[in-house]
Amino acid sequence: MTEPLLAPEPPPDDDPREISAVVPVFNEEDSLEELTQRLVVVLSEQVGEDFEILFVDDGSTDGSWKRIRELHQKHPNHVRGLRHRRNFGKAAALAQGFRAADAKVIITMDADLQDQPEEIPKFIKALEEGHDLVSGWKQRRHDPLDKTLPSKVFNFVARSISGVKLHDMNCGFKAYRADVAKGVKLYGEMHRFIPILAHADGYRIGEIVVEHHARQHGHSKYGATRMFKGALDLLTAVVLTRYLRRPAHFFGGLGLLVGAVGIGVLSYLSIGWFLGYKGIGTRPLFFFGILGTLLSAQLISLGLVAELVLVRTLRLEPAAGVAERVGE
Repeated sequence: MTEPLLAPEPPPDDDPREISAVVPVFNEEDSLEELTQRLVVVLSEQVGEDFEILFVDDGSTDGSWKRIRELHQKHPNHVRGLRHRRNFGKAAALAQGFRAADAKVIITMDADLQDQPEEIPKFIKALEEGHDLVSGWKQRRHDPLDKTLPSKVFNFVARSISGVKLHDMNCGFKAYRADVAKGVKLYGEMHRFIPILAHADGYRIGEIVVEHHARQHGHSKYGATRMFKGALDLLTAVVLTRYLRRPAHFFGGLGLLVGAVGIGVLSYLSIGWFLGYKGIGTRPLFFFGILGTLLSAQLISLGLVAELVLVRTLRLEPAAGVAERVGE
């Protein structure tokens, strides 16, 4: 899936760096030089030499990888990179970056220069105030209406359903304590819901307002299907965070609801049969009631089976993350 890192990963027993900037890249050749220069200046002022910039090239078809190699030659102690053999998506790129990053704090940002590296100190300050994950809020966006309006609607729905009060769930400019970034399981398009997943694990989520600049090079990768995929992934995130530890509640509750409708329909038809109505067994409503009752039994059974699988899994894996330890 990936090619080797440009620079070897540090041994596991090495002290981690203070900050690692993880930057997913997909056809952003023209932005990388300026972005690197600005990151080097900002991070040097923040932590001296104790930082790294990790580019994850997600199967770019332009000269992005060549540019990353050149930047590594120019900044061998600070710039690393890895490349996917093809485009796997932003979630996969972030997951690879989180796995390879070697730092106490991980910053993520897009490579298109719409995020401003000079705002990184604000994220660090928010982490120092006690947050485990800090997300940016692009309060004033320089994007077309067909991108900003769906985003506002989507974020409103995400806040309402998940209970995580962020204004800009999909903002790629974030700061994480290392255990948050390395503990989250990413796949599909789930990168935009990292705050929801982290919140479900008990981490403290914060938000700061960030500037958003117009894209200088290339074009947006935003597509019309993104909203539909996002809606499905939001549903997945909510189910995982609310019902992962109690699947019988979810499937059982849904089964009871469907069963109540099915039994209600059959009861109504039964009363009609006792009153002398003919042809009850051939009415579509009769088959609807039967279907509802059978589906109810299947959903409840599925919930119980999922509960048994979960109990077996929890014997091998802790049910909750540990924030601190003492006495070891």
